[in-house]
Amino acid sequence: MAEKGSSGKNTLSIRDNRTGRDYEVDIHEGDVISAMDLRQIKVNDDDFGMMSYDPAFKNTASTRSTITYIDGEKGILRYRGYPIDQLAERSSHLEVSYLLLKGELPTQSELDDFVHDVTYHTYVHENFVELFRSFRYDAHAMGMMTSGVAALSTIYPESKDVHDPVNRWIQITRLVAKMPTLAAFAYRHHRGLPPIYPENELSYTANFLNMLFRIGTRDYTPSPVLERALDVLFILHADHEQNCSATTMRVIGSADADPYTALAGAMGALYGPLHGGANEAVLRMLRRIGSADNIPDFMEGVKRREERLMGFGHRVYKAYDPRAAIIKRTADEVFEVTGRNPLLDIALELEKIALNEEFFVERNLYPNVDFYSGIIYQAMGFPVEMFPVLFAIPRTVGWLAQWEEMLEDDEQKIARPRQVFVGADERDFVPVENRG
Repeated sequence: MAEKGSSGKNTLSIRDNRTGRDYEVDIHEGDVISAMDLRQIKVNDDDFGMMSYDPAFKNTASTRSTITYIDGEKGILRYRGYPIDQLAERSSHLEVSYLLLKGELPTQSELDDFVHDVTYHTYVHENFVELFRSFRYDAHAMGMMTSGVAALSTIYPESKDVHDPVNRWIQITRLVAKMPTLAAFAYRHHRGLPPIYPENELSYTANFLNMLFRIGTRDYTPSPVLERALDVLFILHADHEQNCSATTMRVIGSADADPYTALAGAMGALYGPLHGGANEAVLRMLRRIGSADNIPDFMEGVKRREERLMGFGHRVYKAYDPRAAIIKRTADEVFEVTGRNPLLDIALELEKIALNEEFFVERNLYPNVDFYSGIIYQAMGFPVEMFPVLFAIPRTVGWLAQWEEMLEDDEQKIARPRQVFVGADERDFVPVENRG
């Protein structure tokens, strides 16, 4: 919260040196001024008014939110006020999902009802079996998933009534429930295997693992360690404030699009290698390094800007990503079951160098959530094309929480950024025979 200065006024004074005029604008919570207050600053009365120019929204707040708090300087991440380490250690993904969606931790009866409703909405229309069979054998799982989520809007046309809170909750429950099923269908198609249908007696993550890895009619019992590890990873990926895909969800949703269409758009943003594909890039980097003996040369290449150190540094965090510390502990538990991933030794040595050498420390190149997650997913048997899908399943909850918050916010309108036009002035049309 901004503190009042010696004047006692919580305002910002602006002098326009073009005109000599002075302006005073209010400072709101968190040292924020309203961009619309800049519109009063004009040279002439018929001017549009002053705008701020901020490519990629690096210093622009587009919403007030109560969902996720991040302090990148201190390495803090909280969902609805609860520290991420406490939730990862003591909660479950569906309990955290309820927290993000409803704003409070559920009572036991509320949690039981939510788990029941999610469990009994995991089936998808049989048309989706045919839809997924229509893709090429080598179709990327994320492309299949995005198409499947968008297609859900045709199955549930009532989802277009986005201003009915009861209807919204039904669609939210459906999406949380059906995402693992669609993901498993995509995985099985890629493997040339028939789909496995949900089993209601299993937990959220155990059911997902069963739909992925069961062969034939044999029972599949996932390791409790792997089941819990996946649940922890889902908690860590559930939301992360106003990132690229969350912003996409809000922008599409601001047009009153149904949640399936908006979520498909958010998945498209997540599909990008700079967002949801980062852990795949980490694996490629570790494989290319090959062994610990090659690390010194690689790190020198990073210093010369000839190599990119993937999985280190973050747009928000200027300290150790709190999710990375939790994932690192989870990795140790997973490798006790799956065996040690040989890439881990390379990863640990890279981390050691980055945390101790001045070149990396002064640039805040700490490990982020993507650095260890890909190694864990690979150890659990997931191919790299499933990595963004494994991101999308838990992030669905965060996207939906952001979407609903946007719809209930009276300040929000249909998204429509301004631009600074730098193109040609008015020109007369020239017939083609007279050009050139």
